[in-house]
Amino acid sequence: MRPAMSNLQISTDRSQLDVPMIYRFLSEQSTWAVGISRPVVERAIENSLCFGGYVDGRQVAFARVVTDFATFGNLVDVFVIPEYRGRGFSKEIMKAVLAHPSLKGLRRLTLATGDAHALYAQFGFTPPQRPESLMERYFPNIYVS
Repeated sequence: MRPAMSNLQISTDRSQLDVPMIYRFLSEQSTWAVGISRPVVERAIENSLCFGGYVDGRQVAFARVVTDFATFGNLVDVFVIPEYRGRGFSKEIMKAVLAHPSLKGLRRLTLATGDAHALYAQFGFTPPQRPESLMERYFPNIYVS
């Protein structure tokens, strides 16, 4: 664990993650994964580079990167729980993600956001240079029964 400039500590140690909290946030409070099942969250965590943000040992922030660790990464599930927002923790976790040695030198790091464009723009994210080259298969209600 490394101390951040604030009182947020950030770790990529999966054993420290508060998986029940991550699951509750994603399945109940997020705008992108409402209804996601606990097994799907656990599998996603197991197969990603995860960043937990902690204050006094309590996890208050999360981000994960799906990556091949060589050429490509996709940043997903970035959040700070509501009672800890407004303290710069989202910026701290973004700094940690971008500074991680396993993510250095990636040709492309992508993300999708509905409302945090200003945050990510501070870290060099822009709209795709060639949006006509991007395609997706997207099932927005896959977790809702």
